[in-house]
Amino acid sequence: MKVFRTPIRSGVALALAGLPAVGHAQSSVTLYGILDAGVTYVSNTGGSHTVRFDDGISYGNRWGIRGTEDLGNGLSAVFALESGFKLGTGRLAFGGSEFGRQAYVGLSNRWGTVSFGNQLDMTDEMVFLYNVSAWASGYAIHQGDFDRFNGDRLPNSVKFLSNEIDGFKFGAMWSFGNVAGNFHQGSAYSVGGHYAHGNFTVGTAYTQLNNPSGIYAFDPYAMIGAHTFLGQATVSVDPATGAVTDLYSSAAFPVDKQGTFGVGASYALGPVTLMGNYSYTTIKGFGQSSHMQVGEGGASWSVTPALVFDGGYQYTHFEGHHWNQVSAGLHYLLSKRTDVYISGDYLKASSGVDAVIGYSFAPSSTSTQADVRVGMRHSF
Repeated sequence: MKVFRTPIRSGVALALAGLPAVGHAQSSVTLYGILDAGVTYVSNTGGSHTVRFDDGISYGNRWGIRGTEDLGNGLSAVFALESGFKLGTGRLAFGGSEFGRQAYVGLSNRWGTVSFGNQLDMTDEMVFLYNVSAWASGYAIHQGDFDRFNGDRLPNSVKFLSNEIDGFKFGAMWSFGNVAGNFHQGSAYSVGGHYAHGNFTVGTAYTQLNNPSGIYAFDPYAMIGAHTFLGQATVSVDPATGAVTDLYSSAAFPVDKQGTFGVGASYALGPVTLMGNYSYTTIKGFGQSSHMQVGEGGASWSVTPALVFDGGYQYTHFEGHHWNQVSAGLHYLLSKRTDVYISGDYLKASSGVDAVIGYSFAPSSTSTQADVRVGMRHSF
């Protein structure tokens, strides 16, 4: 789905930068945002069904500004500040960061852009769009988002993203851990490429986090509903009542490395676009390594210019367990900037796993979980 944004051009960019105006320079600032809200029914969260207000699901709620300044000779200064928030409460998302979605400044020319700050990784830039289940339902990210297909960032990063040349673009970035005496701890890197030709597109990326923490820290039970992870127990179960206690809900599960390779492709056949992807993620900790594999396929069908149907199926295998999930969504565009939608998911996990869709709800008390959502979205 396209996001339509209304540009606001003024001299504000120069004021924001705190720089004096240069006679030949041309500047622009764009204000944009997305608001999403609705009501969701969930079949089982901790043993009970629930009906809840939820927001930022079809797209994450955000507002932001981005700007450019023409420096002459094909060179431009660029910046972006983007804030995520919960519409229902007005609170900031991303751990309370004011500009947790994006915050960067850089230089751009005909070859590409070099930028510095909190920025989208190459998994987002190159393969995120092939997560077709998440287009159908915003809840339907891959299990635990271990492969970062949900669209994630790397803080304190230096990034290069090329412009598209004959259908091909590529990029790389490094995220500094900023730990005194240890260049490796808390660091990350990401590389990727994308190619488009006619009706066909394909993208691939590899992203690695060393000692992930903060909003990317691990809580295995909440993320995938597994009772063990890397050979360690993730929950305690009361033998008398069967009540489950998450052992890592307040203190993160220590992970040494999270490395994920992903590839995705699409092909347009008139009003129908077929999409698929595969990811292979390695997680290391406690002297052990485990590997998650995800395969996904589906399609987006523009039934009419105003009516779009998305559907997808994903299969996940990890530490002897498997997950099967189907997702579907129907969007009706009231205008280019406003739509209403209905979506749903059904997840079936293997025995011994408490199903949880998209790291979005409390895990089910059984190996299945389902949701149905009605919502609306407006962009500006």
